Amino acid sequence: MREAATGFAGIGEEFLPLQRLYRWERERADRIFLSQPAGGRLRDWTWAEAAGEVRRIAAYLRSQGWAPGSNVAILSKNCAWWVMADLAIWMAGHVTVPIYASLRPDSIRQILEHSQSKACFLGPTEEADMAAAMPPGVSAIRFPNAPAGPGPGWNSLIAGCQPLAGEPTRAAGEVATIFYTSGTTGLPKGVMQTFRAFSFLTWALLRRFDLPPEGSILSYLPLAHILERGGEELPAILLGWRIFFTERPETFLADLRRARPTAVFLSVPRLLLKFQQGVFERLPSHKLDRMLRLPVVGPLIGKRILAQLGLDAVRYAACGGAALPVSLMLWYRGLGLNLVEGYGLTEGMITHLNLPDNPRAGWVGRPLEGVEAKRSEQGELLLRSPMNMAGYYRDPDSTNDAFTPDGFLRTGDLVEVEPDGQTRIVGRIKEQFKTSKGKYVAPSPIELKLGVHPDIESCCLMGAGLANPFAVAVLSPEGRQKCEDPERRVALERSLGGQLHHLNLQLDAHERLMFIAIVDGPWTVSNGLVTPTLKLRRTPLEERYLGFVDHWMGQERQVVWEPQAKVRVAGRADAA
Repeated sequence: MREAATGFAGIGEEFLPLQRLYRWERERADRIFLSQPAGGRLRDWTWAEAAGEVRRIAAYLRSQGWAPGSNVAILSKNCAWWVMADLAIWMAGHVTVPIYASLRPDSIRQILEHSQSKACFLGPTEEADMAAAMPPGVSAIRFPNAPAGPGPGWNSLIAGCQPLAGEPTRAAGEVATIFYTSGTTGLPKGVMQTFRAFSFLTWALLRRFDLPPEGSILSYLPLAHILERGGEELPAILLGWRIFFTERPETFLADLRRARPTAVFLSVPRLLLKFQQGVFERLPSHKLDRMLRLPVVGPLIGKRILAQLGLDAVRYAACGGAALPVSLMLWYRGLGLNLVEGYGLTEGMITHLNLPDNPRAGWVGRPLEGVEAKRSEQGELLLRSPMNMAGYYRDPDSTNDAFTPDGFLRTGDLVEVEPDGQTRIVGRIKEQFKTSKGKYVAPSPIELKLGVHPDIESCCLMGAGLANPFAVAVLSPEGRQKCEDPERRVALERSLGGQLHHLNLQLDAHERLMFIAIVDGPWTVSNGLVTPTLKLRRTPLEERYLGFVDHWMGQERQVVWEPQAKVRVAGRADAA
């Protein structure tokens, strides 16, 4: 295992997750820690109640006789039991392996086998039957909201186990968790992160933001991802915040309004765009923009919109996981939401964030305190901090390849860096492709600009070996509805063509798109075309669509359609 950077830069040993749990168990025993909705009702756990359940589950894990530092998985959507299981695994002396609830059984099985997990806490997932996902010897421990099946239930263990006594702690340099990467370019790798890394991140966030000593958050982004785990769960534990959860996608907005988070709100561009479109359905954008510019009325309207979303009390909002369109960021800030963009990766955690009072739209900000960042001669962002991973689990060769000789993490991201440290992500090194003109194209920035069209749900740039690239796009549900009427479909094609023309005016000659191909969708985790964090799996997408290139190019049109696409037009299937 690679040795992580030493030192806490002023952080004491008491600023570690288990030590903080014991402190809140004593000092905030009667204050609410976890709030779980079910059937429209809310169940709360105080810090003392949650710690009591954590101690009983930790006692059960200890009784299994596994070697210290064994791996124990959590496979579930976010819920109160997820957080308590995480703490129980740590208290018992083991390592948490979070798994995305959206993965297919074969992918889950691969992670459980590679991680050598001893057991798996199981809650609600996208798949109804997880029997095929469990390797022999890996037992399931079922949360109360999990589907019925074999394995002990959480409540039965709580009733049958005595709480683990004392205050067992873990050293800062011990591995706390193994994140499995989303696997955009191959099989997922297990990224080992330490307790020090988590605590250092919260310390660095405190140095950048005036985070409240008491507050609340809504946990809904996958806890198997570094953004939610490092940006919300761990700060909540370390600072003593209350964590609300969501019940299901259909209740999300109601859950958000009920939670009305007061500390931070983390999101991804797709959700923020969906919120914006919902507002525009009630009030057209040109009318709203005009009203927001009014000196007295504008701020009141913005605050009312945020209140309807449940975001009027948020101190800071941050977006990650993908590039945030500049126009979207400015729109939310115009409403009064203190929204900033940042940057992070599983192997290095969250490393860059804009200043909340003066963000630079389109840039991810300066490095957090304690993070060394530099740009290689090839334009790659290199990072060194106590948050750098301890290594890839059971993969020393990939671990060595991930670092420079002087200990900087190779991020794989191409960047521009200003003298003051402001950083802009240009693209991914591995995603670049070369046209027949010998010029390289970075697809991500172009996809971002094209994807701001309200009727495009997802898009992917292709074109290696061609004179110019092209885009393959999936329509949003609203866009697909427009295709049901011939006149609206013509208007949609005209709008998409206008977007293409406007985009090409901003691009260099070798980057300009030949056409947009509208294809069947959606692209999902289950069909293998996106990762659990909604990143494109480019190789499967190319395998699926490159066979249509000659057909599309022969049409010599700005907007083309997938042959035999299942888009209904005037009661018939359009065969393009």
